Amino acid sequence: MSSLTNKHILLGVSGSIAAYKAPDVVRRLQDLGAKVRVILTQGGAQFITELSLQAISKNKVHDNLWDKEAELSMGHIELAKWADAILIAPASANTIANLASGKACDLLSSVILASDCPILIAPAMNQQMYASDGVKANLSTLSKRNITLIQGEEGEQACGDIGEGRLAESGEIAKQVGLIFQSTKLSGKKILITLGATMEPIDPVRYITNHSSGKMGSALADACIEAGAQVTLVHGNISIALNQKATSISATTAEKMYQSVIDNISKQDIFIACAAVSDYSSKNIEKNKIKKSGKNLILELTPSKDILKEVCQLDKKPICIGFAAETQNLVENAKNKLKNKGCDAIILNDVSKDDSGFKSDENEVIFIDQKGSVKLPKNSKQKLGRKIIEIIGDKFL
Repeated sequence: MSSLTNKHILLGVSGSIAAYKAPDVVRRLQDLGAKVRVILTQGGAQFITELSLQAISKNKVHDNLWDKEAELSMGHIELAKWADAILIAPASANTIANLASGKACDLLSSVILASDCPILIAPAMNQQMYASDGVKANLSTLSKRNITLIQGEEGEQACGDIGEGRLAESGEIAKQVGLIFQSTKLSGKKILITLGATMEPIDPVRYITNHSSGKMGSALADACIEAGAQVTLVHGNISIALNQKATSISATTAEKMYQSVIDNISKQDIFIACAAVSDYSSKNIEKNKIKKSGKNLILELTPSKDILKEVCQLDKKPICIGFAAETQNLVENAKNKLKNKGCDAIILNDVSKDDSGFKSDENEVIFIDQKGSVKLPKNSKQKLGRKIIEIIGDKFL
């Protein structure tokens, strides 16, 4: 799996002659698996056309903070939330100055102020401009704000000068973007994650299940792998492709999921119970399809094994993180689950909402442990996955 698979990269193209290289930057990001959207500044539009960038990225190019149609849905905020990382390539001296000053004078600078994702800049300008005290001071300011500088190259420039200030090669820029998602925080750690929905059969045709898609668990797996962990996934019914770097075990019923977890839990450092496991299963599974008779049908259901609780009761239990999918009395129910299961933390999410939780690409959760809680506002599940794993690492490792 490539280093930017499933990542959303927002590319800002500003006013430099090197803007003609932007389509190749898009291509190299896509080669690493990224989905790319582009913001083209007024200066950038002097050197490259919107149509070129749209054709390569296969997405609408954004260029106007005051676009009435886009701003009906708060377009600059939507772009900020969409991005897993923002790359400015090329970054002109003017754009660098705007960022250093904290300005919101155009769409690109406004999106950056509204975003909490990693930001990278690849400067491109005349060698004398690049060496000036003003540009050096602005780059220093951005570095203190944890904005990553992709160092330019030396060589002959469009104006005929020779020196530092050329845009880095497109492949190197894409590589640097990929590296920001790699870490060693969980290097050597073994993590088992359950995800997806179980399916409890009633007869050969019908079953009891729920709306879980497996997207949240998959995002957690991606975040763990990015941080260097060895990941085992025990999954029920899912609607997404799983990270190929993980060991995947299919377990479609609550009983199969329980057995798969118990068989693989030894030597695990962390257990994350993200799957939506059925609380009940049919006591008597019919061998043949139940025919419609016009009468009420009564099913006898028996409780499923409590996977999270049993893992928490092991003599050598791993760090145990559960999920509480609730529709009412949210915090109260989640805290009760934290106490009753004996786990280290519970991640609470409201699954009664249409725009987050089950089946959605977004979620909003509250991370609750014995010492307090951390609210993570609505965001993509990929971003939330990284934040959740960061919290787990900080609190328990």
